Amino acid sequence: MIGMTLGRIAACCCGVYFGEEEKKETEVTGIAIDSRKVKKGGLFIPIRGERVDGHSFIPSVMEAGALACLSEQKLDDAAGAYILVGSTKEALKKIAAYYRRMLGIPVVGITGSVGKTSTKEMIASVLKEKFCVHKTAGNFNNEIGLPLTIFEIRQEHEIAVLEMGISDFGEMHTLAEIANPDICVITNIGLCHLENLKTRDGILKAKTEAFDHMRRDGIVILNADDDKLASVHKVNGKEPMRYGLKQGDAYASDIVSLGMEGIRMKLHVGEQFRTVTIPIPGEHNAYNALAAACVGCACGMELEEICRGIETVETISGRSHFIQKNGITVIDDCYNANPVSMCASLDVLGQAEGRKIAVLGDMGELGEQEVSLHAKVGRYAAEQKIDLLFAAGKLSKELVRAAQSGGESHLVAEHFETKEELLQALLPEIKKGDTLLVKASHFMEFPKIVAALIR
Repeated sequence: MIGMTLGRIAACCCGVYFGEEEKKETEVTGIAIDSRKVKKGGLFIPIRGERVDGHSFIPSVMEAGALACLSEQKLDDAAGAYILVGSTKEALKKIAAYYRRMLGIPVVGITGSVGKTSTKEMIASVLKEKFCVHKTAGNFNNEIGLPLTIFEIRQEHEIAVLEMGISDFGEMHTLAEIANPDICVITNIGLCHLENLKTRDGILKAKTEAFDHMRRDGIVILNADDDKLASVHKVNGKEPMRYGLKQGDAYASDIVSLGMEGIRMKLHVGEQFRTVTIPIPGEHNAYNALAAACVGCACGMELEEICRGIETVETISGRSHFIQKNGITVIDDCYNANPVSMCASLDVLGQAEGRKIAVLGDMGELGEQEVSLHAKVGRYAAEQKIDLLFAAGKLSKELVRAAQSGGESHLVAEHFETKEELLQALLPEIKKGDTLLVKASHFMEFPKIVAALIR
């Protein structure tokens, strides 16, 4: 890490340093909350969890070569330096906010109801054509994951692309205060986290908390086709940049599906346009590319550079990731799910050759509308060119019921109480040439289904 001495760390998190005075000017090599990932010369921040208290690992971490640790309690006979704080979780956030500002590199902050991670990957792919980019790994986008992502920024990085995920009011204030974005992208305002945020207006209010802590001269980039985001006008006295399928600072025309090979479209940025191929299927990926085009323009990139980044984007595990093995294709999209993303993934499955099998599970945090929204997805599945639907989970029973009553649909839908029962029925059914979509909210643990399919 750059310039993060023990003295600076103690000061920025309002901690009290205990240890040899000369060590205060020593820079830490890294910061970790997992005792197994602490490097020699690093700082260990123990977190109290529901099952495990990280403080119990302090002796072993110090013995393994950590430079110092934080602690919420005084340590008797400490094996090395430590910083006493009131809350290690709060200290983690304060240290990350300090480090981000000390680095001074531009930060792109991404939030929204659907498509945060895929948009983050697209933006990073575009920016890498001109800059050395650091991006959120996987889904490290909350009050713990975001600081850890920031701690990984190194001297060679020229720009950071940070995902910010929330489920309640006030959380975005915290994340934006840490990230302090120069550019803020909001993908859409959809039906997710309704348990706490209640309505789309509530979601809009929570997501736009990000504006309170972005740079005063920062740039806001919004989806022009989202009715709620259309109500957002000047932020800090500036009009947002907008993108959409037919309107905005970046927009698309002549969109052509290439099946499972992706989509081709004409990308318009200002007065310029180029034909570009997105190597990921699904029209919703056009929005990701348009958002990335806006970010690229805001960072001074040429359209040719932007198009190269779009055409070389790659998917990551759990996010529309295509796996071909054992004669079948598995669409691994099982990290998380909500009604909008579920329907978009069913659209992608519908473009496959051969038999199409949807393996679906419950969607979480939908509040009072959870039953009706599962039924809505079931009806949508019945309207697609899908052959089989296997679903597991309490709420997915309603999804299957709605799919079975889908009128003229030829879809065969079955429900199972557990994913183990689902797999027992599914595995003998699979034939070479099949394409399977696997999708559910993360608490359903559907990566286990993916693992069984490609074993």
